[in-house]
Amino acid sequence: MAPSESAARAARRMKDSVEPEAAASGYMDHEPGDPSVRVTQGGITDALRNAGLRAGDTVLFHSSLSSMGTVVGGADAVIDGFLDAVGPAGTVAVPTLSNWRGLKDRHRVWDHWSIVDTPTYCGLIPETFRRRPEALRSNHYTHSVSAIGLRAAELTANHGETGLREAPWGPGAFAAASPWQRFYDWNVFYCLIGVNCQRLTMVHFVETHLIHRAIARAAPDRRKDLLAQVSGWTRGGIWAGIGLKKRLVAEELFAEKGLLHYGIIGSARLRSMRMRPMVDAWIALAENDPAYWCSEGFARWAELAAS
Repeated sequence: MAPSESAARAARRMKDSVEPEAAASGYMDHEPGDPSVRVTQGGITDALRNAGLRAGDTVLFHSSLSSMGTVVGGADAVIDGFLDAVGPAGTVAVPTLSNWRGLKDRHRVWDHWSIVDTPTYCGLIPETFRRRPEALRSNHYTHSVSAIGLRAAELTANHGETGLREAPWGPGAFAAASPWQRFYDWNVFYCLIGVNCQRLTMVHFVETHLIHRAIARAAPDRRKDLLAQVSGWTRGGIWAGIGLKKRLVAEELFAEKGLLHYGIIGSARLRSMRMRPMVDAWIALAENDPAYWCSEGFARWAELAAS
């Protein structure tokens, strides 16, 4: 018999494996900052260049403003520091995830979503970023991305319009046509400022690929049934949830392998990496030991898919 999971149990499990409204829940803490440390726009640019960010790069970053100390110029200084680091030939992106918790009619999610007006819960810097007149935002109700720069239009275009992949956030969130796939394809520079790998939104890209790679390896006549068991936007089911504690384990492993590097911006720790090697390493780890890295239901489902 195929492994199954009740909707109630799936909801409890997904509190740990699927990103909730982080700002409200407080489940992913940021580092405490030191207000006595002053940070300037130029200092931010210098720190990013020291970390390996180069002119012409595309960079995605997660951040905590308060963790940096006292930032002269606030959120705008951080944004401009990134833009100065990549120059006119580069592109800067931030996650502008929006809250979907509490929607009674999820199938009507588009009634609640506005690419212009829906705020992000990812913090003051991303909210300031997406409101800039030059910023472009991808059109997805939970996992949008905002970008400024030479490749911003290309990065944010056609989110979820093709290459759909079933997932708890809908089949378009991490589709082949999405900023998240492009981040991987372009091997972008990935930064976390004052937050650890619990905030690594690309973990959900990894989870999505674990599911669909397993289906692709199964016999063609079994793929439809396997897909029907996968958690989706309006239903519970199997998901390759990588919990918060495992994300911290992954961070340690990535640092040991030289895939993740540490630096400092003000009083905040800067974590930086290239996207593709990190994702490839995580997929390899999880496929080698799904029972350790992923949910129990997924491990059983993956074993069934491979049999």
